[in-house]
Amino acid sequence: MASSLSPPKVNFEVHIKNRDKLLKSIRQHLSQSSLPLHGFVLLQGGDEQTRYDTDHLELFRQESYFAYLFGVQEPGFYGAIDVGSGDSILFAPRLPDEYAVWMGKIKSLSHFKEHYMVTTACFTDEIATVLQQNYQGSGKPLLFLLHGLNTDSNNFAKPAEFKGIDKFHKDLTTLHPILTECRVIKSELEIDLIQFANDISSEAHIEVMRKAKVGMKEYQLESIFLHHTYMYGGCRHCSYTCICATGDNSAVLHYGHAGAPNDKTLEDGDMALLDMGAEHHFYGSDITCSYPINGKFTSDQSLIYNAVLDAHDAVISSMKPGVSWVDMHILSHKVILESLKKGHIVVGDVDDMVTSNLGPIFMPHGLGHLLGIDTHDPGGYPKGLERRKEPGLKALRTARVLQEGMVITVEPGCYFIDALLLPAMNNPEISKFFNQEVISRFTGFGGVRIESDVLVTAAGCYNMTKCPREIHEIEAVMAGGPWPVKKT
Repeated sequence: MASSLSPPKVNFEVHIKNRDKLLKSIRQHLSQSSLPLHGFVLLQGGDEQTRYDTDHLELFRQESYFAYLFGVQEPGFYGAIDVGSGDSILFAPRLPDEYAVWMGKIKSLSHFKEHYMVTTACFTDEIATVLQQNYQGSGKPLLFLLHGLNTDSNNFAKPAEFKGIDKFHKDLTTLHPILTECRVIKSELEIDLIQFANDISSEAHIEVMRKAKVGMKEYQLESIFLHHTYMYGGCRHCSYTCICATGDNSAVLHYGHAGAPNDKTLEDGDMALLDMGAEHHFYGSDITCSYPINGKFTSDQSLIYNAVLDAHDAVISSMKPGVSWVDMHILSHKVILESLKKGHIVVGDVDDMVTSNLGPIFMPHGLGHLLGIDTHDPGGYPKGLERRKEPGLKALRTARVLQEGMVITVEPGCYFIDALLLPAMNNPEISKFFNQEVISRFTGFGGVRIESDVLVTAAGCYNMTKCPREIHEIEAVMAGGPWPVKKT
């Protein structure tokens, strides 16, 4: 299938606005702290990496905070923002003459200045000199460097290093929380980039849906997706490693890694869980579709699918500024358990099930996460907001209250994972809720996840993902029907 989409021209104003937002926030912080409004925000971009000890260069992708502020595609750059004047300075590596022979034309500093819309461009070996010349305060110039914890990975952001840094004062605490908070609320230009990533990824998911057939391999579904997003969307990067799980693999939450490489043969009667999202100019998408490989839902598949879809829709209907994400997560558990009770998989009082933490047995992950330049965008747990300790809630990637301008994934799921179900069935406190006879029918079923990327608006929210979700829509599209489904 050809595409109705083509990659839009990137508007680098998005990065000017991002820098202005940071500048406003950091100046406000300094004023409130009775500190002088001078110094430099300094970030070091990413470097190219070779594969272990070889000369094979891995495909470069820019460090995310640097991408947010400067939008630079090339490796080896630094970027500074003068807190006093607001000027932005890009520092490019000084390339040897032979670069032109192997890698192409050496771009001028004026090219980088104009293309990336910064105040000035210099070479990286001039960082110390240029910053000292531009410093407006007295004494040693001050650098605000990026250092802080990513609460999803538990890794720390790496502060910039350069020759001559000992001539500067270093502040390692101010920048990270302020810049992270800037990334939480998206501008209209950022939303446009995320929307295109969603549009091309939604279209690619539909293409996979149409072409999936019994006897294919999981990696062929991944290949169809990657081809479509690159061929028609110019998306060279994915937001994350594709999860193309079928049959019992769909109960493996992060399937698709090197040890489980999307290589099972698709079998008649299998459910597929396909979690794939393309990246457009650094900004990502994160979409999951679940459906039977043969294009027709059985009654058991319909039961589990609709349980998850009802939770997905209930959350989206409830989302608006001021709503607690923890409450949305609990709501998703409640809706899924109510459906499982109607299907006689569990028995008893649903509120008691929620109190007894039965929900995380079927849905061990969090309801969703902030999305932007990273699939798991930072800012889920700002200072003062503690991660909950209860089962299920401790898996949440954020416990924030929703704000207008957040983009967050809504991804409820229901899985039959032996490693969780078997101990639960032997636990006297919760085993009473299981209908052992019916649940045994779902051994090897796998799981269902439905994931959309949702923008919080002033009035509520907007679903940026455009995939078939209702069972009749999925079956119609898989049978060759048009999408959107024509109303009769």
